[in-house]
Amino acid sequence: MQLRSALADARRIVVKMGSHVVTDPSVGGIALGRIHGLVEALAVLQRQGKQVLVVSSGAVAMGKVALGLPRRPISLGLRQACAAVGQGQLIALYTQAFGLMGVKVAQVLLTQEDLGDRDRLLCLRTTLMRLLELRVVPVINENDSVSVRELVEHRALAGGERQPPVFGDNDGLSARLALAVDADLLVLLTDVDGLFTANPSADPTARRIPELEAVDEAAIEMAAGTSAAGTGGMASKLAAAALAGRSGLPVLIARGDGANLLRAISGEDVGTRIGGGPRRSQHRREIAVGAVARGALIANEGAISALVERKASLLPIGVVRVEGEFARGELVEVRDASGRVHGRGLVNYDAGECRAIAGRHSSEIAGLLGWQGYDEVITRDNLVITDL
Repeated sequence: MQLRSALADARRIVVKMGSHVVTDPSVGGIALGRIHGLVEALAVLQRQGKQVLVVSSGAVAMGKVALGLPRRPISLGLRQACAAVGQGQLIALYTQAFGLMGVKVAQVLLTQEDLGDRDRLLCLRTTLMRLLELRVVPVINENDSVSVRELVEHRALAGGERQPPVFGDNDGLSARLALAVDADLLVLLTDVDGLFTANPSADPTARRIPELEAVDEAAIEMAAGTSAAGTGGMASKLAAAALAGRSGLPVLIARGDGANLLRAISGEDVGTRIGGGPRRSQHRREIAVGAVARGALIANEGAISALVERKASLLPIGVVRVEGEFARGELVEVRDASGRVHGRGLVNYDAGECRAIAGRHSSEIAGLLGWQGYDEVITRDNLVITDL
């Protein structure tokens, strides 16, 4: 169980709850007891000092019940309507359940395009980091009322067509999100105990695979028919694990049960642990070496000291000069007066705006620009220090 030793040390964890985790076919609606058990487990993890982000399905199912529909709708328009009705009820359920545990939540709705656009991804990352610092649990879902990929693909798969795994589902969304926030662990909760050598409901000789170093063709073959949950079942989860594994992010696939989740994260032999290794932050790697700087912010000695020694953000009061022309969200260098580079980061304001607020207090930004997006010129989450 060598791969499990690091699970208990994971600090930032993305937990994805699949369709068959949050719903109960026997009652035709949401699995309230199961959700409350998972919420209690997540609250325990937060009390242990961990940062938790939840990616949850269930909006369409809740909307179906609220609208009194006898079965899950097939037409795209009706499914989008169910999502629009159900999403509010889903976040209300999480707000109440977490509230009973003394934990606040925030709703974040995404589309795949949000994760593919650099400016929107920067804003998303900043929002999520602030929420985590405030000890708020973000509850994230694909915005199904406007995003058609997941709903169309789910319908095709429900009709019996074999399709390759795609990233139009919450498995892929959770993997991309986990990479964007530099998570230490991605947990994919489902309706089975992990990856098996065969379908355990049909083959009594099927064995659970405790650990998998990487996703390969043999693993994908074993995934066929293992889980009935969600858009792509186990194959979709392995595709998400493969994406995460390319950046060294470990993935745990386990049954969606609160006690089971706590056992798994404590390092017990629960579920299937996939990959992991030297953690490589894609976000910070891109900042450090992945792009050409568009300009530079010349900072005073006090600001440089705060950046290097205290890992602080760069405030406008610390900027003495702006070089080059750049847009919001582009990469710039942070230099001292002699020209020495101390860091690289993604700016919250364009070059003209940086010049207007340079040397001024954050409280003056709105008056100087007529609007204010951030107190910082570069937030510490989007800054890599090179002077170490």
